[in-house]
Amino acid sequence: MQEVILYGLCFFAVAFLYASVGHGGASGYLALMALFGFSASVMKPTALLLNIMVSLIAFISFYRARHFKQALLWPLVAASVPFAYLGSVLPVSELFYKKILGIVLVLSVIRLLWNSADKPLLPCPKWYVLSIIGALIGLVSGMIGMGGGILLSPLLLLMGWSNLKQTAAISAIFIFLNSAAGMVGQAGTGFNLSPQILAIIGFVLVGGALGAYIGAEKLRVKNMKFILAAVLVLAAGKLFFVK
Repeated sequence: MQEVILYGLCFFAVAFLYASVGHGGASGYLALMALFGFSASVMKPTALLLNIMVSLIAFISFYRARHFKQALLWPLVAASVPFAYLGSVLPVSELFYKKILGIVLVLSVIRLLWNSADKPLLPCPKWYVLSIIGALIGLVSGMIGMGGGILLSPLLLLMGWSNLKQTAAISAIFIFLNSAAGMVGQAGTGFNLSPQILAIIGFVLVGGALGAYIGAEKLRVKNMKFILAAVLVLAAGKLFFVK
């Protein structure tokens, strides 16, 4: 029972933090499961399922707060969803999977620690540029079982195509659609969920709802990102150096 509560509180914290910036939290869930010794076959579908739930909650919150900039979304999604499905059914060895996941976790740390101050917005790029970006992010996200938000958000902010709140809204629905496509592909190949999934879902839903509300309506949580960054660094180190 104590183990389940510990898992739940950790997943609550990840969902809370990620939802506050429009993310589903897949990279954080994967980091926790790596630290807790979950098997690779359980990690990917469990992270996808939790990602779908939290990203949808986050999108609803940011959409209601009128931060959604839909012109950027559709070219990204049109290319990313089929490639996310393709990535989810590609055979990936456990060793390769761990190395790819480690790289993604490092990118997550960079994203969390990056100072994303608002900049003057630039015009949206051509649809085919967004489509190429969406396809690449979708393929990678499908392969490793996440929604692609940790790759999309810093790109949108760096290029000046959307502000922080708009990026959160776009990332949330982008993550939801890609994670759903990845789950469909994963279901076709069969998958196992964590035995503690029901308890974890409860903690994640509460954490995601609170985080999304604060991110969309109130002040953003800033200090917790350093704690999460430390967790991701530890998980990435385990994946890179522990066989």
